[in-house]
Amino acid sequence: MALHSVVAGADFDRYFRWRRAHDGDPFAVRFPGFGRVLFTGTPDGAKELLRAPVSLLVPPRPNPIEPLVGGASVILARDEHHRRTREILAPAFHGSAIAAYANAIRDAARAEMDGVRTGVPWRPGVRVDLRSAARAITLRVILQAVFGLSDPRRRAEYTKEVVAYLTAFSGPLLLVPALRHGAFGRAPWDRFVAARSRLDALITADIERRRGETADTTDILGVLLRARYADGGEMSVDELREQLRTFLVAGHETTATSLVWALYWLYRQPETLRRLRSELAAAAGAEPDDLSRLPYLDAVCKETLRMHPPVPIVLRRLVGPFTLCGVGLVPGDTMGIVVSLLHSDPGTFPDAAEFRPERFLNRRYTPFEYAPYGGGHRRCLGASLAEYELRIVLATVLDRVELAPTARYRRSRIPRAVPHNIATGPQRGMTFDVIANVRN
Repeated sequence: MALHSVVAGADFDRYFRWRRAHDGDPFAVRFPGFGRVLFTGTPDGAKELLRAPVSLLVPPRPNPIEPLVGGASVILARDEHHRRTREILAPAFHGSAIAAYANAIRDAARAEMDGVRTGVPWRPGVRVDLRSAARAITLRVILQAVFGLSDPRRRAEYTKEVVAYLTAFSGPLLLVPALRHGAFGRAPWDRFVAARSRLDALITADIERRRGETADTTDILGVLLRARYADGGEMSVDELREQLRTFLVAGHETTATSLVWALYWLYRQPETLRRLRSELAAAAGAEPDDLSRLPYLDAVCKETLRMHPPVPIVLRRLVGPFTLCGVGLVPGDTMGIVVSLLHSDPGTFPDAAEFRPERFLNRRYTPFEYAPYGGGHRRCLGASLAEYELRIVLATVLDRVELAPTARYRRSRIPRAVPHNIATGPQRGMTFDVIANVRN
């Protein structure tokens, strides 16, 4: 079973494609410390799973990401606690709340290109590590959205600790639960626990400081501090901390990865890039919120998420009997959707290996055909913010600079996608050269 984790970690997408080709659909996979999972990658299978009675479903435990987000996280909460948690968090992700971040998203992208973080502006001749830059942009956005951070020193503290925290949760810790044990302070698990403690200390300090404030702030922490459950109760400090940690982890890594993939494909397909630049040029001077509604920009982002879904698998554990794709399951069994297989279904997406944004201009897909952020009652709560941010950041980058992929990424095969904490992404950071400034 350990071999499955190693192979999947080395090339996630290829592993699941091989399993379906070898075993058909659905197919079962066993992972160490997790048990047997029955996977499907068809629209019919996805519909069956996502329409299963809510009362039968819970998130699987132990969960690979539980050490990162915590057991109280909305991602892992169960039953009535999950419903109540989503209800109290939802206002922070309504359309009007998300639109309030438009200028902050644009400004975060501009700050990175101006060299605020690195001291090196994006000018002709500069080589950029896109993954590092994308993570910096999206982390700056999520820190603003969650905490309303404007103090550069406090933002730098958070940035340092979030990066250390995510770096400490290495692939082996994610994939092999048996490694989650200390060894006199020297094991990878010890380093991760220490990093988590430092980040939690920062978050707890902000919670305690903000509890005494009366200002009606619009950031996510402010919304949650004012929120009340139906019985009038408020979130505890422990629960607040785990929800905020979830937003920090899930709210920037997934979008950063998607931004890297979008630029990768655009610069491999000049005609697609020209069409998008033409749309952006026609909207020159528009506000960020208006840019986010441009149809071809939206199609490019949707096609990126189809090719490289940030939530690679959707898992549900059963507490009662259920049948998935004709296979009987019993309480305690786990079933899942492989989203990359769903997004390459030939009946839904002809020529699925081709990057073709036009497919999203001509058709709307059901939640059982296209599910980059999962689906059903557990669809990612921050999906709308992630998609909104991706559109604005991509438009801002293309409005400011002309890039060129370095030789490694210009014509070579598509980089492998491997697990990075809560998401999957390119195995290595992609490097691009700045060849021109479009505008200042």
